[in-house]
Amino acid sequence: MEKQISSFLEFIKDDKKLSDNTLQSYRRDIVQLEEYMNENKLNYQRVTEEDMRRYFSYLQQTGKKSSTISRNVASIRSFYQFLMRNKKIKKDPTEKIQSPKVEKKAPSVLTSSEIELLLEQPKNIDLKGIRDKAMLEFAYATGMRVSEIISLNIEDVNLKDGLVNCRTSARQRKIPLGSLSLRALADYIENSRPILIKDDSVEALFVNTNGKRLTRQGFWKIVRYYKEQAHITKDITPHVLRHSFATHLLQNGADLKSIQTMLGHSDISSTQVYMQFQDESIKSIYKNAHPRA
Repeated sequence: MEKQISSFLEFIKDDKKLSDNTLQSYRRDIVQLEEYMNENKLNYQRVTEEDMRRYFSYLQQTGKKSSTISRNVASIRSFYQFLMRNKKIKKDPTEKIQSPKVEKKAPSVLTSSEIELLLEQPKNIDLKGIRDKAMLEFAYATGMRVSEIISLNIEDVNLKDGLVNCRTSARQRKIPLGSLSLRALADYIENSRPILIKDDSVEALFVNTNGKRLTRQGFWKIVRYYKEQAHITKDITPHVLRHSFATHLLQNGADLKSIQTMLGHSDISSTQVYMQFQDESIKSIYKNAHPRA
């Protein structure tokens, strides 16, 4: 089974052009299934639909969320369909298994005042403060995923045209940068990054204090630190900045298709989740604009 897992992961990496995070999710889900099969003396080529139902029930009993189980079903089904295409099995044991319904929660979003408060926290009086100011402004200005931000190289940013080129997804996309983000980014690139990197061969846009590419965990820690400095009670992650970016654009008149393009969503239904935040904005516009409101 281990050999088939490796072949499958290699296939989806080349064929679907998935991000590293998505590939790791596939790997975790299928390796976890392999461990379960080994413990229960099951053969991956001869498991039945009932065996698979028992496995997903086991995940539920161990406290896995519906969203996690749903992802497991998708990962394992993809694996078995790959095995079928390669004639390693004759029947997909997950074919009739339905994913559990996942309740879509409203994304956590900061108000404009909370964003202002958060972005005011880093002070550009030292190398780290200049970098942190540029990073937070950049995250809110672009709405990029944290994995995309930390993957950026210095060449991906065009300060003159005010654009960033996101290359990490299957489809490249160019995202505009606002004036405040550009100013903070230029300050970082000119006055902080050259000293932090200590080595001109480093390509990463955002680096840590050791001059290496910033990690996902490092980014999260920085956001959490300034959230505490701002005394904001909401839980703030880099993804909350992405949600806030999309919501504030929509509330201020941006069209859904443009927001979809900037976020890099392949399906507009993923972007439509932000429509629920438009209600209060519409009410406010109506109240201020309608003569009989």
